[in-house]
Amino acid sequence: MKSHTRRFPVGAEATGDGVHFRVWAPIRKTVEVVFAGGETVPLQAEKSGYFSGFAPDARAGSRYKYKLDGGETCPDPASRFQPEGPHGWSVVVDATAFPWTDGNWRGVALPHQVIYEMHIGTFTRQGTFASAEAELPHLVETGVTVLEVMPVAEFPGRFGWGYDGVQWYAPVHLYGSPDEFRSFVDRAHSLGLGVILDVVYNHLGPDGNYLSKFAPQYFCEKTTDWGPAINFDGDDSGPVREFCIANACYWVEEFHLDGLRLDATQDIHDGSQDHILGAMARAARQRAAPRELIFIAENEPQQVRLVKPPDEGGYGLDGLWNDDYHHSAMVALTGRNEAYYNDYLGAPQEFISSMKYGYLYQGQRYKWQKKRRGTPGLDIHPAAFVTFIQNHDQVANSAYGKRCHELASPGQFRALTALTLLGPGTPMLFQGQEFGASSPFLFFADHGSELNRQIRQGRAEFLAQFPSLATPEMRAHFADPGAPATFERCKLDHSERKSHRQIYDLHCDLLKLRREEPVFLAQKRRGLDGAVLSPSAFVLRFFGDRGGVPGDDLLLLVNLALDLDLVPAPEPLLAPPADFEWGVLWSSESPKYGGNGMAPIDSPRRDSGENWQIPGHSAVVLKPRSNL
Repeated sequence: MKSHTRRFPVGAEATGDGVHFRVWAPIRKTVEVVFAGGETVPLQAEKSGYFSGFAPDARAGSRYKYKLDGGETCPDPASRFQPEGPHGWSVVVDATAFPWTDGNWRGVALPHQVIYEMHIGTFTRQGTFASAEAELPHLVETGVTVLEVMPVAEFPGRFGWGYDGVQWYAPVHLYGSPDEFRSFVDRAHSLGLGVILDVVYNHLGPDGNYLSKFAPQYFCEKTTDWGPAINFDGDDSGPVREFCIANACYWVEEFHLDGLRLDATQDIHDGSQDHILGAMARAARQRAAPRELIFIAENEPQQVRLVKPPDEGGYGLDGLWNDDYHHSAMVALTGRNEAYYNDYLGAPQEFISSMKYGYLYQGQRYKWQKKRRGTPGLDIHPAAFVTFIQNHDQVANSAYGKRCHELASPGQFRALTALTLLGPGTPMLFQGQEFGASSPFLFFADHGSELNRQIRQGRAEFLAQFPSLATPEMRAHFADPGAPATFERCKLDHSERKSHRQIYDLHCDLLKLRREEPVFLAQKRRGLDGAVLSPSAFVLRFFGDRGGVPGDDLLLLVNLALDLDLVPAPEPLLAPPADFEWGVLWSSESPKYGGNGMAPIDSPRRDSGENWQIPGHSAVVLKPRSNL
């Protein structure tokens, strides 16, 4: 048999004189490659259940399936492209042929980044990699530095979020070819943008999943919210772990991605001494070296072990989505704390604590779940907490896909946008947030009629946890996830950057302030303190780090209710440095952003002797200026 040094353990790899195939199928006696033209090539059985072989007449572009035990034919579980969808022919792809231009790109580390979550299918009207690529310069103009692309692994139907992917190695054909995805990444790098990919290693979708035809051992008896869990620690789990680890390496090597966002890691069950998340991140970093990579986890129970270094018993990931911050912000913006917002008040102390310590729940009792939530993380670096007031789940969970600027007063929205973008965490925007998109973001997934019915029912049952949405009257207004019109409504209109210029300027100016003010950019551990000024207002003092140079601190004042007269003001964090006084550096009440303007903050009204007046529904940044 012709030898071949493989780049990855599974899939079809083109060589100069043919294609080498390898697949894990331990329950099968024979496996053959069947080509679209009718030719058949038998694969040889290896130990551990693998089959492999060389097809000298195959080339990049050849279409094939695997014939199992002389009967059923199935797509390759490690297919690199499925141009007809997950049930169609797999296609051989030569990943080495793409003309990369990013040879000087060195990757990205999480500190100092601004993340932008995007869904390729709705980011533009065309919904393709190529059309998304054309919009990238505008994201650079905004101040974004890292793109977080929602899942692109091949999934069934005409549209979907991507979390029901069934072929982990194949970019979904709906968005374009694998090389068009590579072009998207290459262009992003040329503009100084990193790209990380959202991946789903906790389950596979229900339609088009052929893994069990090759090896039921891919799955275990544990379950997730979406079906059987992946077998990372049971019998025959070695090749399953290899399949997952190789997939992470594949994305960072063959697509030059700068890391991964890991979906619902609480449903990645692994009792191994070397947890699959740590093993995956370690292998991918080794494969990408010297490029730097970012690994960000979604983790509902808030386990900070994921971002602790391996020598402290952690998995060595870089970041965690901070749902606590989001939930507090939404309660403050909407005045509602039903369902999973039940344990939040949207109060000043929550925002101060979130800015100082990341998660609010680090082991306390959590009423909504009737158990403790979170693990101690007071020592975690601020940059590890990804902070946001919008993401794909949370916008869709408003039931009608409404965005924050539609759910809150304009002033409150501007104020909490300032807190999110200037705080010491790693800020994340959701597509269209930067210009106040009028398009909703709804849940959509295109399956067969029976699956679509079950999805509609499941979605209504999920939203029923919100008492305000549980009535038949409200359910009648829910969008049908399987309707093409639901998907079409979610597509962005990028001309709104101009027509919604006030919101766009707000985001651009705040991100410019974050870049240019060292005290905001620093994301320094223990770099700030805060104090409650009223039931709805608070101050954050960001401490400078220039060797004690006076006048290096900044204040961020946030007031989510009525105008606040600071009299008296027995709070030392408000005191200016010696020989300095505070002056306004930035205000959310600027007419440029649609605000109502504000008087000089230190101009007393009615000669009443108050220190300052902070406008209602506002955020103000103060900087010292010499009074000598």
